[in-house]
Amino acid sequence: MQSPREILSDLWSLGGGDPSALDAVTLTGTKPMLPSSFRVGAVSQVTIAAAGLAAAEIWKARSGEAQGISVDMTHAAVECRSERYLRVDDKPPPPAWDVIAGVYKTGDGRFVRLHTNFAHHRENVCKVLNCKPERDDVQRALMQWKGEEFETAAYAGGCVVAMMRSHDEWRATPQARAIEGLPLIQIEKIGEAAPRPWPGGKRPLAGLRVLDLSRVIAGPVAGRTWAAHGADVMLISSPNLPSIPWLVIDTGRGKLTAFADLKTGQGRDTLRGLLASADIFSQGYRPQSIAALGFAPEDAARVSPGIVYVSLCAYGHAGPWAGRRGFDSLVQTSTGFNDAEGRAAGAEGPKELPMQILDHATGYLMAFGAMMARLRQAREGGSWHVKVSLAQTGRWLWNLGRVDHGLAAADLIADDVLPFIEQSPSGFGELRSVRHAAVMSATPAFWDRHAMPLGSSTAEWPSRS
Repeated sequence: MQSPREILSDLWSLGGGDPSALDAVTLTGTKPMLPSSFRVGAVSQVTIAAAGLAAAEIWKARSGEAQGISVDMTHAAVECRSERYLRVDDKPPPPAWDVIAGVYKTGDGRFVRLHTNFAHHRENVCKVLNCKPERDDVQRALMQWKGEEFETAAYAGGCVVAMMRSHDEWRATPQARAIEGLPLIQIEKIGEAAPRPWPGGKRPLAGLRVLDLSRVIAGPVAGRTWAAHGADVMLISSPNLPSIPWLVIDTGRGKLTAFADLKTGQGRDTLRGLLASADIFSQGYRPQSIAALGFAPEDAARVSPGIVYVSLCAYGHAGPWAGRRGFDSLVQTSTGFNDAEGRAAGAEGPKELPMQILDHATGYLMAFGAMMARLRQAREGGSWHVKVSLAQTGRWLWNLGRVDHGLAAADLIADDVLPFIEQSPSGFGELRSVRHAAVMSATPAFWDRHAMPLGSSTAEWPSRS
């Protein structure tokens, strides 16, 4: 079984990094600190370290100054479930899930998971099942279905659901086979452009402009990471799209936030104006959706030659499920994690991983991949496309091996988490939230903008000076 340092070395090599840069990294903590049979602590630590090291390499390219990076495994694991530890005016988070979200049995004895935190997804489930939005009604209706038939019909009906599969069942699906040969991260040149000079500034990403078109966790975590290293990150959302307020607060630290309704010509014009001088364009739309709006990777490269375009999806960028909606909890269910964790715990039915690690780790992989692509852009020019997916992150996690007796590990208690908490004002109240886990010796990571309600900023970039 590989050590975290060996895992980091492989990831760094995949991103095209100089092997000698790894000498700057210190990884502390090794034992499991969360109950899981999977190596969730190692993945937390390694993905945050990779992003931190990429930021350090950018700083070295800009200033000539090298620095050390240290990431503690416990701190990294805490950050990979940062939404749990957020407090607003000392108030804990509200219930994380909608009243009918969660796991149910179907008539053929299979388990399915429903994700209904957005109202239109809940309404679509009830329409497919012809039932009331109440757990007992949903369960009665599902007993009339076979698991896979419901999953197929539900997706056709605009729902976001998953049938629980074993890992072997997942690997036998056409979707798993389609992405089996793809790397964890794809970094591809998609156009010609002159190298862009680095702007002035005293932080690794100072002066770099990032458009963040994402919701929930993975994409927003990437944006939060770029902001932690000094980028001007602008979260673009629509006043007509739903959001999860607690996650908006937690992942909104460090960001500007503006509205642009991309279903209108005015909104698309606003985004194109911002894109023209952006360095990174990060999005979590389904491929056909973003292309239909005029912002496919090739479109962005025409508007902003030299752009680094980052694409996030749930199940992979190839295969029959490439356009399928999904969230961490559903990908865990579909790809075998819930089944394997349940079996390891001796439970009947699914058991979740102790954090939404596919989301969080994928967010740090997005941040890492984009920074490595930006380094290449500065050296050799071109426009670049970085592709990641929750399912590919899951395959990577699975292949890192299992932890014997990992579910016997004690979960973290409040005193374990306290050293990693900081306080800050925000547009929502006083925050207690998790500091970034990558400790940089020359350019400390921090957020210099407060979390604010969606749409609080004008859709204009701040001056690079």
